[in-house]
Amino acid sequence: RESFDGVSAEERKMADDEEPPMAVQIQPDIPTLSAEESSEAVSVGVTVITGYLGAGKSTLVNYILNGKHGKKIAVILNEFGEEIGVERAMINEGEGGALVEEWVELANGCICCTVKHSLVQALEQLVQRKDRLDHILLETTGLANPAPLASILWLDDQLESEVKLDCIVTVVDAKNLRFQLNERRDSSSFPEAFNQIAFADTVIMNKVDLISPEESDELEKEIHSINSLANVIRSVRCQVDLSNILDCQAYDSAHVSRLESLLEANKSLTTTDLHDSGVRTLCISEPQPINLDKVRLWLEEILWDKKLDMDVYRCKAVLNIQNSDQMHILQAVKEIYEIVPARKWSEEENRVNKIVFIGHKLDEEALKTGLRECRP
Repeated sequence: RESFDGVSAEERKMADDEEPPMAVQIQPDIPTLSAEESSEAVSVGVTVITGYLGAGKSTLVNYILNGKHGKKIAVILNEFGEEIGVERAMINEGEGGALVEEWVELANGCICCTVKHSLVQALEQLVQRKDRLDHILLETTGLANPAPLASILWLDDQLESEVKLDCIVTVVDAKNLRFQLNERRDSSSFPEAFNQIAFADTVIMNKVDLISPEESDELEKEIHSINSLANVIRSVRCQVDLSNILDCQAYDSAHVSRLESLLEANKSLTTTDLHDSGVRTLCISEPQPINLDKVRLWLEEILWDKKLDMDVYRCKAVLNIQNSDQMHILQAVKEIYEIVPARKWSEEENRVNKIVFIGHKLDEEALKTGLRECRP
C-alpha cells in the first residue's frame, strides 16, 4: 500500500520510523452474523485516535497491532479528508461501491483495513463478523478535529446497537507541542493542536524522553489548561497500558464515577487562573436545583444558536434536577448533547450542579448567569 495516512511511505517512515505489522493473509470472504445473532451481540467500543503527523499516531497503532494483548482489535485507517465531509461517509455507495480498500488479518488476531469515504458501512461490516471483536480503533488521517465522527458514533440511532464511541485519544509530540500551540496563539484561528486536545478524553504525551521532567510537568499543565478533563499519559514510542485507551466508557452515562471525580477536581477552576490561550476549560456551579427544560433551552442557545458568541467544543456536567432524586449527567460534543439520569443521589451528598465547558471565547459571568436563570 503506497499511502497509509495520506502521506508517502517515505514521509511516514521518517515520521514514525516503524515497520508495518506482519500480515498473514487477506480474507475477502468475511463470514457474517445472522440477524438473530447480531441482535444479541454486545456493542463494540470505538476509540478514535487523532494527532499531528509525526506525533506518533501510527506508532501507537503499530504497537497495538503487534502487541501480545490477547484482544481481537480491528484498526480502521480512515482516509477521507475534512474537505469531503463526514456526510459523505453516510452515503450508500451501492453494491458497486468500494467500501473497504483491503482487509488484512494479522498474526496476533487483530484486523487492519483502510477505508475511503464509507466509514459507517465499514463499521457495520466489522461488527457483523463471526469472530467477535473486542474493540475498534479508528485512526483519523484527514480530520483536524474528531467532532463530526464523534457525533455519528455517539448518538446515531442506527449504529447504537452495534458500535459505540468509547473515547477520543489525541497523540501529541512532547518535543514540538509548545511550538504548535504558540504558532497562532494570538490569532483568531487556532492550530489543529488546540482542537485535538480540546476534544480529547485521553492525551498521550509522546516522546517525553526528548524533554526534561520539568518541561514535561509544564507541558502537562498547559494541556490541562486547555482541557482539564483529559487524562494525560506520558509515553515513549507510544508504549502505553491499553487499559488507558480501551474500554474507557467516556460516553457511557452508567460509568459516572470518573466524571464525578473530574468535576470535583475542577470545581474551583475559573478563567482567571489561566493564561489566555483562547481555548480553555471553565467550571461553574449552582447550589440550587434547576429546571430540566430551562437547562435544555439554555444549552441550545449556547450550542446551536451561538447566542453568547462562544464556541463550545466539549461540555460535561453533573446536574441536580428539581423534583428528581436522580443525579443527571450532561455530555456535549459541539452541537450534539444529551442529558440522562445516571443514579440516585445518596442522602449525605451535596446536590450541587457542576458544569465544565471546554471552548473558545468562554464568558464565565454570562455562563454563571445563564445557569442561575435555570432555577425553577
